Amino acid sequence: MASSFDDTDFVDSDFQRAKAAAYATASAVGANRPPSREELEAKVGETQQRLQELKRVQEQLERERATLEEARRRRTEFHSGREEMLQHLTRGIGLLEEAEFGARRDAEQMAKTLGELRDALIKLQTLNDQTWTQDTYNVELTRALTTIENARMEWNAAQLKWPVLTRSGVESGQTTPDASDAGPVSLGSLSFGQLCRLGLALTWPLAAVGLVALSVLVAVLLRR
Repeated sequence: MASSFDDTDFVDSDFQRAKAAAYATASAVGANRPPSREELEAKVGETQQRLQELKRVQEQLERERATLEEARRRRTEFHSGREEMLQHLTRGIGLLEEAEFGARRDAEQMAKTLGELRDALIKLQTLNDQTWTQDTYNVELTRALTTIENARMEWNAAQLKWPVLTRSGVESGQTTPDASDAGPVSLGSLSFGQLCRLGLALTWPLAAVGLVALSVLVAVLLRR
């Protein structure tokens, strides 16, 4: 009976080993040889392409960085500007509201003083000694003096309250009062001498009127 077929029976092992050794030797020789011109040019072209690609990526990253920095700057400007203007506007509104309240209060007090001075002026303008008679002379004179003293009292009080009235230029009608200088003067800010003047201005007209009335009464009694 014939034996089974074996492929290794037709393979020359010595030839295979020699072929493998020759291939290894050729590979070693090819690896150790210097690159050819074509290989160098191919490697230069490949390197140049890689550099261009890296440059393109770098430019793109630079643009992205610039965009991010601009966005960060604008965001920082937004926060800082918002906080700054919040502080300025809040403080400004508070100051203007306080100034407006003070100006409104001063305007109301000034309007009151202006009305009192106008009333005193009208009363003085209505005085006419040409209409007095011999019988009403003393009574009319007493009334006139009382009106004058009341007007003087109003004027002195207005001068103490509104310093703008003490200016010579305003009194002569040469200048216009500045609204920023107009303001009431509190009693606490007055000196002792000014308080004495204010007290004298408020009390001595009454004493003068009483003295005049007493004189008129004495004159009437003497005539009888």
